[in-house]
Amino acid sequence: MRGNRGRHASPVRRLRRPYAAAALVAGLVLICGAAGGLAWASQTGQQAARAGRTPFVPVPRGRWAAAPLARPEPVAVPISLAIPAIGVQTSLIRLALTATGELQVPTSTRVAGWYTGGPLPGQTGAAVIAGHVDSRAGPAVFYRLRLLRPGDLVYVRRADGSLAVFRVSAVREYAKSQFPTAAVYGPVPDAQLRLITCGGTFEQATGHYLSNVIVSATLDPGGAA
Repeated sequence: MRGNRGRHASPVRRLRRPYAAAALVAGLVLICGAAGGLAWASQTGQQAARAGRTPFVPVPRGRWAAAPLARPEPVAVPISLAIPAIGVQTSLIRLALTATGELQVPTSTRVAGWYTGGPLPGQTGAAVIAGHVDSRAGPAVFYRLRLLRPGDLVYVRRADGSLAVFRVSAVREYAKSQFPTAAVYGPVPDAQLRLITCGGTFEQATGHYLSNVIVSATLDPGGAA
């Protein structure tokens, strides 16, 4: 995932309109471009996984979040993400919309970011977390995202110490021209999560990946880790 542009407006208000969702999708498409200026890394996350053996990431321990109630209640903001099945452990930064209504991208390839204009992880609705797949420096935080399988668990640590634990239901790849806007950002009856990065063929001529990898997961309030 690479590049960014951006018209400032309230993300929540814009996402209620189809054209606003389309603008957000455009932002996700754009972050699949060449990572020319993104080869550096901040100190806020783990080093990007290298090709080969999957790094060991322990299963996070803590209180699992319960399923959201019919009446909305406050939910703590997400601060970190762990996906033991693919060796991902990273802090989470905030991603808003740019001035042109497109999704911001993480300034580092080593961390992922959560979209602040959508539901928080664990709230009713589809929360969105995005990250880069690679850069000129090598594999990035979501390099192995495509290797997730249904049933794998995704752990989102929140500021109150609780864990919003999601069980993967689908891993799909879509051509940019066929990005499933409604499926990613549309309303859902329960708490879900979307993990998004780039994938498919890398086109040298344009410096862009031709597809997006989208992981869908549903909150699993099943027990204490």
